[in-house]
Amino acid sequence: MAKRGNRVQVILECTEHKTSGKPGTSRYITTKNKKNTPDRMELKKFNPILNKMTVHKEIK
Repeated sequence: MAKRGNRVQVILECTEHKTSGKPGTSRYITTKNKKNTPDRMELKKFNPILNKMTVHKEIK
């Protein structure tokens, strides 16, 4: 098994979905290097429920 080192798994959740009132959530799982990016990630990802690109922020 390969060693992970500074890489950790993070969950990204949509920020606009909560205010839309539609049921469900849009979440993505990805990895990041904690040494290079110690703060929380923020990426634009596709939300299939809203059918558009939205900002997803790291949770936990």
